Amino acid sequence: MGDKKPPLIKLIRRDKLLLLMFLPVFLYYFIFCYLPMPGILIAFKNFTPGHGIFGGDWVGLKWLNQFVHSRYFWRLLRNTFLLAFYPLVIGFSIPILFAICVVEIKNGVFKRFAQTVTYLPHFISTVVIAGMIINFLSPTDGIVNTMLASFGMAKINFMMAPEWFRSIFTVSGIWQSFGFSSIIYIAAIMGIDQEMYDSGKIDGVNKFQEVWHLTLPSLKPTIVILLLLSIGGIMSVNFEKVYLLYNGATYETADVISTYVYRQGIESQNFGFATAVGLFNSVISFILVYAANQMSRRVNDMSLW
Repeated sequence: MGDKKPPLIKLIRRDKLLLLMFLPVFLYYFIFCYLPMPGILIAFKNFTPGHGIFGGDWVGLKWLNQFVHSRYFWRLLRNTFLLAFYPLVIGFSIPILFAICVVEIKNGVFKRFAQTVTYLPHFISTVVIAGMIINFLSPTDGIVNTMLASFGMAKINFMMAPEWFRSIFTVSGIWQSFGFSSIIYIAAIMGIDQEMYDSGKIDGVNKFQEVWHLTLPSLKPTIVILLLLSIGGIMSVNFEKVYLLYNGATYETADVISTYVYRQGIESQNFGFATAVGLFNSVISFILVYAANQMSRRVNDMSLW
Protein backbone atom coordinates (compact mmCIF):
# COMPACT_ATOMS: atom_id res chain seq x y z
CA MET A 1 0.00 0.00 0.00
CA GLY A 2 1.14 3.54 -0.71
CA ASP A 3 2.11 5.98 1.99
CA LYS A 4 -0.85 7.66 3.65
CA LYS A 5 -1.05 11.42 3.56
CA PRO A 6 -0.43 13.07 6.94
CA PRO A 7 -3.59 14.37 8.65
CA LEU A 8 -4.57 18.03 8.23
CA ILE A 9 -3.82 18.90 11.86
CA LYS A 10 -0.31 17.55 11.50
CA LEU A 11 0.25 19.59 8.34
CA ILE A 12 -1.00 22.75 10.05
CA ARG A 13 1.32 22.21 12.99
CA ARG A 14 4.23 21.53 10.68
CA ASP A 15 3.67 24.63 8.56
CA LYS A 16 2.24 26.93 11.23
CA LEU A 17 4.88 29.64 10.66
CA LEU A 18 4.28 29.68 6.90
CA LEU A 19 0.52 29.81 7.46
CA LEU A 20 0.99 32.67 9.92
CA MET A 21 2.92 34.59 7.26
CA PHE A 22 0.15 33.88 4.74
CA LEU A 23 -2.64 34.95 7.14
CA PRO A 24 -2.50 38.73 6.41
CA VAL A 25 -2.73 38.04 2.65
CA PHE A 26 -5.67 35.70 3.19
CA LEU A 27 -7.48 38.20 5.42
CA TYR A 28 -6.92 41.01 2.92
CA TYR A 29 -8.46 39.12 0.00
CA PHE A 30 -11.20 37.60 2.13
CA ILE A 31 -12.31 40.92 3.63
CA PHE A 32 -11.91 43.19 0.61
CA CYS A 33 -12.51 40.80 -2.31
CA TYR A 34 -14.80 37.99 -1.16
CA LEU A 35 -17.00 39.49 1.57
CA PRO A 36 -18.21 42.35 -0.69
CA MET A 37 -19.30 39.92 -3.44
CA PRO A 38 -23.01 39.88 -2.39
CA GLY A 39 -22.99 43.59 -3.24
CA ILE A 40 -23.22 42.55 -6.90
CA LEU A 41 -26.99 42.34 -6.28
CA ILE A 42 -27.10 46.14 -6.29
CA ALA A 43 -26.41 46.05 -10.03
CA PHE A 44 -29.82 44.45 -10.58
CA LYS A 45 -31.84 46.49 -8.07
CA ASN A 46 -33.15 49.96 -7.52
CA PHE A 47 -30.88 50.39 -4.54
CA THR A 48 -31.60 52.95 -1.85
CA PRO A 49 -29.16 53.56 1.02
CA GLY A 50 -30.62 52.37 4.30
CA HIS A 51 -32.55 49.42 2.85
CA GLY A 52 -29.50 47.15 2.51
CA ILE A 53 -28.32 45.21 -0.53
CA PHE A 54 -31.27 42.83 -0.26
CA GLY A 55 -33.83 45.65 -0.24
CA GLY A 56 -35.22 47.58 -3.17
CA ASP A 57 -37.06 46.47 -6.28
CA TRP A 58 -35.51 44.24 -8.93
CA VAL A 59 -34.81 46.10 -12.19
CA GLY A 60 -32.97 43.34 -14.02
CA LEU A 61 -30.53 44.63 -16.64
CA LYS A 62 -31.91 48.17 -16.62
CA TRP A 63 -28.67 49.81 -15.43
CA LEU A 64 -26.47 47.79 -17.76
CA ASN A 65 -28.72 48.57 -20.72
CA GLN A 66 -28.64 52.25 -19.77
CA PHE A 67 -24.84 52.23 -19.71
CA VAL A 68 -24.42 50.36 -23.01
CA HIS A 69 -26.75 52.79 -24.79
CA SER A 70 -25.30 55.93 -23.18
CA ARG A 71 -23.25 58.39 -25.22
CA TYR A 72 -20.21 57.75 -23.02
CA PHE A 73 -20.06 53.97 -23.53
CA TRP A 74 -17.68 53.76 -26.49
CA ARG A 75 -15.54 56.63 -25.23
CA LEU A 76 -15.05 54.96 -21.84
CA LEU A 77 -14.38 51.57 -23.42
CA ARG A 78 -11.86 53.07 -25.86
CA ASN A 79 -10.03 55.10 -23.23
CA THR A 80 -9.89 52.23 -20.74
CA PHE A 81 -8.51 49.86 -23.35
CA LEU A 82 -5.95 52.28 -24.80
CA LEU A 83 -4.63 53.51 -21.43
CA ALA A 84 -3.96 49.87 -20.52
CA PHE A 85 -2.92 48.69 -24.00
CA TYR A 86 -0.21 51.31 -24.62
CA PRO A 87 1.79 50.56 -21.43
CA LEU A 88 1.40 46.84 -22.10
CA VAL A 89 2.65 46.99 -25.70
CA ILE A 90 5.33 49.65 -25.19
CA GLY A 91 6.41 48.86 -21.66
CA PHE A 92 6.15 45.08 -21.32
CA SER A 93 9.51 44.37 -22.95
CA ILE A 94 11.42 47.13 -21.11
CA PRO A 95 11.74 45.23 -17.76
CA ILE A 96 12.99 42.17 -19.69
CA LEU A 97 15.68 44.16 -21.51
CA PHE A 98 16.63 45.99 -18.32
CA ALA A 99 16.94 42.71 -16.40
CA ILE A 100 19.24 41.30 -19.10
CA CYS A 101 21.39 44.45 -18.97
CA VAL A 102 21.59 44.43 -15.16
CA VAL A 103 22.71 40.80 -15.07
CA GLU A 104 25.47 41.60 -17.59
CA ILE A 105 26.87 44.49 -15.51
CA LYS A 106 30.13 43.36 -13.93
CA ASN A 107 30.71 46.35 -11.64
CA GLY A 108 28.87 45.42 -8.44
CA VAL A 109 28.67 48.99 -7.11
CA PHE A 110 27.20 50.37 -10.33
CA LYS A 111 24.81 47.40 -10.57
CA ARG A 112 23.41 48.06 -7.10
CA PHE A 113 23.17 51.79 -7.85
CA ALA A 114 21.28 51.18 -11.11
CA GLN A 115 18.87 48.77 -9.42
CA THR A 116 18.22 51.11 -6.48
CA VAL A 117 17.57 54.13 -8.70
CA THR A 118 15.13 52.25 -10.93
CA TYR A 119 13.33 50.51 -8.05
CA LEU A 120 12.65 53.68 -6.06
CA PRO A 121 9.87 55.18 -8.26
CA HIS A 122 7.71 52.10 -7.55
CA PHE A 123 7.62 53.00 -3.85
CA ILE A 124 6.69 56.64 -4.40
CA SER A 125 3.04 57.39 -3.66
CA THR A 126 0.78 57.85 -6.68
CA VAL A 127 -0.24 61.24 -5.25
CA VAL A 128 3.40 62.33 -5.20
CA ILE A 129 4.00 61.01 -8.72
CA ALA A 130 0.96 62.93 -10.00
CA GLY A 131 2.17 66.09 -8.25
CA MET A 132 5.63 65.71 -9.82
CA ILE A 133 4.10 65.27 -13.28
CA ILE A 134 1.88 68.35 -12.88
CA ASN A 135 4.81 70.46 -11.63
CA PHE A 136 7.22 69.28 -14.33
CA LEU A 137 4.66 69.99 -17.07
CA SER A 138 3.43 73.29 -15.65
CA PRO A 139 2.87 75.84 -18.45
CA THR A 140 4.42 78.62 -16.37
CA ASP A 141 7.51 77.32 -14.57
CA GLY A 142 7.62 73.59 -15.33
CA ILE A 143 11.00 72.20 -16.32
CA VAL A 144 9.68 70.82 -19.64
CA ASN A 145 8.17 74.12 -20.78
CA THR A 146 11.22 76.00 -19.53
CA MET A 147 13.38 73.86 -21.79
CA LEU A 148 10.99 74.37 -24.71
CA ALA A 149 11.14 78.15 -24.19
CA SER A 150 14.96 78.06 -24.07
CA PHE A 151 14.94 76.52 -27.55
CA GLY A 152 12.57 79.19 -28.81
CA MET A 153 9.53 76.89 -28.89
CA ALA A 154 6.06 77.77 -27.66
CA LYS A 155 5.03 76.53 -24.24
CA ILE A 156 2.38 73.79 -24.08
CA ASN A 157 -0.31 73.40 -21.43
CA PHE A 158 0.10 69.61 -21.36
CA MET A 159 -2.41 68.88 -18.61
CA MET A 160 -5.20 70.69 -20.46
CA ALA A 161 -4.48 69.10 -23.85
CA PRO A 162 -6.43 65.85 -24.45
CA GLU A 163 -3.97 64.69 -27.12
CA TRP A 164 -1.10 64.60 -24.60
CA PHE A 165 -2.81 62.69 -21.78
CA ARG A 166 -2.21 59.14 -23.06
CA SER A 167 1.47 59.82 -23.74
CA ILE A 168 1.98 61.35 -20.29
CA PHE A 169 0.14 58.49 -18.59
CA THR A 170 2.03 55.80 -20.52
CA VAL A 171 5.54 57.21 -20.20
CA SER A 172 5.21 58.05 -16.50
CA GLY A 173 3.74 54.59 -15.80
CA ILE A 174 6.62 52.82 -17.54
CA TRP A 175 9.17 54.96 -15.71
CA GLN A 176 7.53 54.19 -12.37
CA SER A 177 7.21 50.43 -12.79
CA PHE A 178 9.88 49.01 -15.11
CA GLY A 179 12.63 48.78 -12.48
CA PHE A 180 10.54 46.94 -9.90
CA SER A 181 9.00 44.69 -12.57
CA SER A 182 12.47 43.60 -13.66
CA ILE A 183 13.10 41.86 -10.31
CA ILE A 184 11.17 38.76 -11.39
CA TYR A 185 13.12 38.54 -14.65
CA ILE A 186 16.45 39.05 -12.90
CA ALA A 187 15.61 36.19 -10.53
CA ALA A 188 14.59 34.01 -13.48
CA ILE A 189 17.84 34.77 -15.34
CA MET A 190 19.92 33.99 -12.27
CA GLY A 191 18.18 30.60 -12.11
CA ILE A 192 19.19 29.60 -15.65
CA ASP A 193 21.72 26.77 -15.82
CA GLN A 194 25.15 28.38 -16.35
CA GLU A 195 26.44 25.29 -18.13
CA MET A 196 24.21 26.23 -21.05
CA TYR A 197 26.03 29.56 -21.39
CA ASP A 198 29.41 27.85 -21.09
CA SER A 199 28.45 25.48 -23.90
CA GLY A 200 27.36 28.42 -26.02
CA LYS A 201 30.70 30.17 -25.52
CA ILE A 202 32.53 27.02 -26.59
CA ASP A 203 30.40 26.98 -29.76
CA GLY A 204 31.39 30.60 -30.44
CA VAL A 205 28.07 32.40 -29.92
CA ASN A 206 28.25 36.15 -29.44
CA LYS A 207 26.40 38.12 -26.79
CA PHE A 208 23.38 38.88 -28.99
CA GLN A 209 23.03 35.21 -29.98
CA GLU A 210 23.36 34.23 -26.31
CA VAL A 211 20.49 36.50 -25.33
CA TRP A 212 18.29 35.56 -28.31
CA HIS A 213 18.82 31.80 -28.32
CA LEU A 214 19.53 31.05 -24.65
CA THR A 215 18.26 33.73 -22.26
CA LEU A 216 14.92 34.64 -23.87
CA PRO A 217 13.82 31.00 -24.49
CA SER A 218 14.61 30.24 -20.85
CA LEU A 219 12.50 33.22 -19.77
CA LYS A 220 9.56 32.16 -21.92
CA PRO A 221 7.46 30.57 -19.10
CA THR A 222 7.91 33.66 -16.90
CA ILE A 223 7.11 36.03 -19.76
CA VAL A 224 3.94 34.12 -20.70
CA ILE A 225 2.60 34.02 -17.13
CA LEU A 226 3.23 37.73 -16.54
CA LEU A 227 1.75 38.61 -19.92
CA LEU A 228 -1.43 36.67 -19.07
CA LEU A 229 -1.69 38.46 -15.73
CA SER A 230 -1.19 41.81 -17.47
CA ILE A 231 -3.92 41.03 -20.00
CA GLY A 232 -6.24 40.09 -17.14
CA GLY A 233 -5.80 43.57 -15.68
CA ILE A 234 -6.07 45.42 -18.98
CA MET A 235 -9.47 46.86 -17.99
CA SER A 236 -8.25 47.84 -14.53
CA VAL A 237 -6.48 51.07 -15.37
CA ASN A 238 -4.73 52.81 -12.47
CA PHE A 239 -7.75 54.71 -11.11
CA GLU A 240 -5.82 56.87 -8.64
CA LYS A 241 -3.39 58.16 -11.24
CA VAL A 242 -6.06 58.89 -13.84
CA TYR A 243 -8.23 60.63 -11.25
CA LEU A 244 -5.34 62.81 -10.07
CA LEU A 245 -4.20 63.78 -13.57
CA TYR A 246 -7.38 64.20 -15.58
CA ASN A 247 -9.79 67.13 -15.65
CA GLY A 248 -12.86 68.22 -17.56
CA ALA A 249 -10.78 69.35 -20.52
CA THR A 250 -9.19 65.91 -21.00
CA TYR A 251 -12.25 63.69 -20.50
CA GLU A 252 -12.26 62.85 -24.22
CA THR A 253 -9.02 60.83 -23.90
CA ALA A 254 -8.67 60.38 -20.12
CA ASP A 255 -12.04 59.35 -18.72
CA VAL A 256 -12.08 55.58 -18.06
CA ILE A 257 -14.64 53.15 -16.66
CA SER A 258 -13.26 53.28 -13.10
CA THR A 259 -13.39 57.10 -12.91
CA TYR A 260 -16.87 57.06 -14.43
CA VAL A 261 -17.99 54.54 -11.80
CA TYR A 262 -16.55 56.78 -9.08
CA ARG A 263 -18.42 59.84 -10.34
CA GLN A 264 -21.68 57.94 -10.72
CA GLY A 265 -21.44 56.01 -7.45
CA ILE A 266 -19.76 58.38 -5.00
CA GLU A 267 -20.44 61.83 -6.39
CA SER A 268 -23.88 61.26 -7.96
CA GLN A 269 -24.87 58.48 -5.49
CA ASN A 270 -26.28 56.38 -8.33
CA PHE A 271 -25.10 53.18 -6.66
CA GLY A 272 -27.04 50.66 -8.73
CA PHE A 273 -25.86 52.12 -12.02
CA ALA A 274 -22.24 52.36 -10.82
CA THR A 275 -22.28 48.75 -9.60
CA ALA A 276 -23.62 47.55 -12.95
CA VAL A 277 -20.84 49.38 -14.81
CA GLY A 278 -18.21 47.94 -12.45
CA LEU A 279 -19.64 44.45 -12.93
CA PHE A 280 -19.49 44.92 -16.71
CA ASN A 281 -15.82 45.90 -16.40
CA SER A 282 -15.05 42.79 -14.31
CA VAL A 283 -16.80 40.46 -16.77
CA ILE A 284 -14.81 41.90 -19.70
CA SER A 285 -11.57 41.43 -17.72
CA PHE A 286 -12.45 37.80 -17.02
CA ILE A 287 -13.23 37.16 -20.69
CA LEU A 288 -9.91 38.70 -21.77
CA VAL A 289 -7.77 36.66 -19.36
CA TYR A 290 -9.69 33.46 -20.19
CA ALA A 291 -9.25 34.01 -23.94
CA ALA A 292 -5.54 34.84 -23.54
CA ASN A 293 -5.04 31.76 -21.35
CA GLN A 294 -6.72 29.48 -23.91
CA MET A 295 -4.69 30.99 -26.74
CA SER A 296 -1.44 30.56 -24.81
CA ARG A 297 -2.32 26.95 -24.03
CA ARG A 298 -2.87 26.17 -27.72
CA VAL A 299 0.12 28.07 -29.07
CA ASN A 300 2.78 27.62 -26.37
CA ASP A 301 1.31 24.78 -24.30
CA MET A 302 1.60 27.06 -21.23
CA SER A 303 -1.22 28.56 -19.19
CA LEU A 304 -2.33 29.73 -15.76
CA TRP A 305 -4.69 26.78 -15.36
